[in-house]
Amino acid sequence: MADPAFQARCARIPVLRRFVRREGEAMFDLVAGFCHSQILMALVRLDILSQLLDAPASTETLAARAAMPVRNMTLLLNGAASLGLIRQRQAMWGLTTRGAALTGVPGLSGMIAHHDVLYRDLSDPVAFFRGQVQTELADFWPYVFGAAGATDPGVTQTYSQLMADSQLLVAQDTLSAVDFSDARHVLDVGGGTGAFLTALGERHAGPHLSLFDLPAVAPAAVQRFNRAGLADRSTIHSGSFRDDPLPMGADTITLVRVLYDHADPTVMALLRAARAALPPGGRIVVSEPMTGGARPTRAGDAYFALYCQAMRTGQARSQQQIAGLLGQAGFTDVRCPAANRPFVTSVVTGVNQS
Repeated sequence: MADPAFQARCARIPVLRRFVRREGEAMFDLVAGFCHSQILMALVRLDILSQLLDAPASTETLAARAAMPVRNMTLLLNGAASLGLIRQRQAMWGLTTRGAALTGVPGLSGMIAHHDVLYRDLSDPVAFFRGQVQTELADFWPYVFGAAGATDPGVTQTYSQLMADSQLLVAQDTLSAVDFSDARHVLDVGGGTGAFLTALGERHAGPHLSLFDLPAVAPAAVQRFNRAGLADRSTIHSGSFRDDPLPMGADTITLVRVLYDHADPTVMALLRAARAALPPGGRIVVSEPMTGGARPTRAGDAYFALYCQAMRTGQARSQQQIAGLLGQAGFTDVRCPAANRPFVTSVVTGVNQS
């Protein structure tokens, strides 16, 4: 396959021609991927997709709004069309199904908009993989690590809002993978502004909802529970799982997008603390993006794994790795239910039998 002459012969054989072309296009997509991501970044920063969601627009109109030469706007729009995000009809640009879906995914535009930080961290990929880069992304999210920036309300608000916006899809897939109908009391550790608990409470009327997170996020969580009519079913506990014991009384503890922010020693301490806080028969639910393990995936291994590496404190793990950590922490009956959308989240559950 590495021989150019062999490739040329295959391209002339009708039976193999389609395969050769498909593989060639896929290879070129890998080569051009950085340009694709920059087109996407420009679309988000210029708010073009949102504008086209409201109404179709001409190249000239979009160029004027962006303070950009028409020639350059044409270049950007044609690039976006090649990616299947927009299309032109009668000199007017509109969204495709994919483009409309992109604008509707909560938090996705926010994630794309801050990717310039990750791009800079990856500007020297060899140094990045050698661990020689002092990444900016770690400083972008000091809230995660309990750093000094965590006391800045603006930093906390930025992080919490981005996580809350994107939490809806995670909540939907978690609630599809795990049956919470028999839970009496759910404690969400690192629950942020309460987006996951709100989704859970709206689906299941039975369980009491407890949230445990840093004091800075409590006001936003209170507001969210109040708006959802869950104030009488919810309790907020302020603290850090690094330094404080977890609240007792819950029969289910959830860790939604928490473990991948932290290294194994911190994760193990948290899992053991969760087991100590659960009664016999209590359940733990871990939900977050995961790698593919023995079968690497693009979302898990070519995106989230690199993102976590740039954050410098955690790592993306496979279901099997998380299942192993749960076993080490003393949980039994560890299960890895199939994920509806692994690029959104995967789930691992365990039971405290003692």
